[in-house]
Amino acid sequence: MYTSKPHQEHELGRLHQHMLDTRLAVLVSQGDQGLLATHLPVLVDITEGEFGTVYAHLARANRQWQDLAQGSEALLVFPGADAYVSPSYYPSKADNPKVVPTWNYLAVHAYGPAEVIHEAEPLLAIVSRLTDRHEHGRSEPWKVTDAPADYIEGMLRAIVGIRLPIARLQGARKLSQNRSAQDIAGVRDGLAASPDQLDNQLAAHMRQP
Repeated sequence: MYTSKPHQEHELGRLHQHMLDTRLAVLVSQGDQGLLATHLPVLVDITEGEFGTVYAHLARANRQWQDLAQGSEALLVFPGADAYVSPSYYPSKADNPKVVPTWNYLAVHAYGPAEVIHEAEPLLAIVSRLTDRHEHGRSEPWKVTDAPADYIEGMLRAIVGIRLPIARLQGARKLSQNRSAQDIAGVRDGLAASPDQLDNQLAAHMRQP
């Protein structure tokens, strides 16, 4: 991922928090079947390994897992808030009209060799932990054990698990850091006043230290 120096994010805690906050990531791999990508919910364990470990599962019918089983490096893309930045947000435009639109955004890329899991017990652990994560906070959370055991056994045979120990991380936090403090404030205020909720989300990130 190309990111200019002012917009690079290296703080591990912030990178991990971004990953934990992302509900749906994109798994990208290159193998015998060419370039493949799958959108999938992920479970990030920041306590496992130097940079953390990601767990997920794919449909067995999704042949991407066959390329992953060869051990080549895979990429997980964790997208974040993003917003179009209009030149009209810059107070400095009044004195210097040489400005153009840009895009602010947050993203984390995690790289590592993916391991494919076929065994029922670890597969059950992955889907149970994912379910518990997304059912948390509901008044009556659903659990995997609520479904008949033989049904779950059949569903597990239809998927493969993915374990990706993260070997390296890249973070982008493009929040107009290359502009003056006055222009940064103009962008933040402009996005905060927008009727678009995604713009508002990006503005909220710009208010964080």
